[in-house]
Amino acid sequence: MASHTALAGGTPDFGDFVRTEDEELDLEEVVEPWHKYDLNETRVFYPIYLGEVLNERYLVEHRLGFGGGSTVWMAHDLQEKKDVALKVMALGDWGDNEKHIQDEIIRNVQDTSHLVTYLATFLLPGKKGHHRVLVFPLMGPCIYPVTLGKIPMASRMLAARQLLEAVESLHEAGIVHRDLNERNCMWGMVPLDNANRDAKYEALGRPLKHVIPNVELWKQGELVRAVEVPEKLRTDEFFLGDFGIAKKLNDDATTQEGLPPTKFCSPERLHGKDPSFACDMWSYMVIFSILYLRFPPFPTCFDGGLIGSMVDALGSLPKEWKDLYIWPPGRDSWYEEGQMPNPDWDLDATIKRFHPDVDPIERQHVNSIMSKVFIYCPEKRLTATQLLRDPSFRAIMDRYGC
Repeated sequence: MASHTALAGGTPDFGDFVRTEDEELDLEEVVEPWHKYDLNETRVFYPIYLGEVLNERYLVEHRLGFGGGSTVWMAHDLQEKKDVALKVMALGDWGDNEKHIQDEIIRNVQDTSHLVTYLATFLLPGKKGHHRVLVFPLMGPCIYPVTLGKIPMASRMLAARQLLEAVESLHEAGIVHRDLNERNCMWGMVPLDNANRDAKYEALGRPLKHVIPNVELWKQGELVRAVEVPEKLRTDEFFLGDFGIAKKLNDDATTQEGLPPTKFCSPERLHGKDPSFACDMWSYMVIFSILYLRFPPFPTCFDGGLIGSMVDALGSLPKEWKDLYIWPPGRDSWYEEGQMPNPDWDLDATIKRFHPDVDPIERQHVNSIMSKVFIYCPEKRLTATQLLRDPSFRAIMDRYGC
């Protein structure tokens, strides 16, 4: 039987190609769309295959994920003898924009200990231009609500504190992230630098891959199922990354447009208002709620969607926002003055629903924390610094030894 390091004939082993139609369909559900590699697309991805060496230095061994403007790969730095993450940007200004704000962060943010900043950068020549590549330290898993139950509450609350400290550091430097969401937050990972590829695949899952279909590729490229980091490799360090649409708040320079995923987006931004530190704080509190409750605080699956859930939990939206909702049609009822929170779906009821056994004091503290940020008026929300010093926030951190 061939080893996982080298197949018969000495061919290096970099995972398994799909063998059946079912495997192919399952893979398509979790990888980037193949049409992203079509040269006629607006944001063209750079085709990569496992075993490829980029910039004569980085051996691609696995895939970590993808986003709207990039793919992210696990690679071994052949010079430094350590594993890294390669963020390979789509064609366009995405990569240069992120490098610009990362440089700003590296220069001006005093504490970057919980921020994922780049180690190196280079360009890959593509068919229609160059693709920016940013080299990052290899991180662990993002926040996945379905797996949070395996992570102790103390680790989750420690993550909440570290994330808030990271947001505070950005805001003190005048930078608004604009895209705080569960995919941009991640735990650390025990290094596998000294493990051979066989051991890495044993720990993170053997790659399942498929040649990119339906596109006339100009170079070899594969769709690859992402790593799965086991709980035993997760560390309690927590980090914030992905600054693709971050900006200096008072900088008039052109930046990428964009919003966080809807469930993390503050209500004023959903009504066309400019980004602010307060928008980040709303997004942060959604993440805090997911870490504590294991579910988002405002369900999107009911009648009225996200905004309807906010109204149920917090009461009517400001009447001056009527007709400003960016994805019409909105509902007049959302803006009716005097509409009180629904006692079955307000913040206290939500905490009770997902943590029925929590003692009343803890529930009161969590309700207080959420209520001081889940406020429609941005100017009334606590800042990151204020929340870190808030008595209820500190009481929850103390309770879980954070």
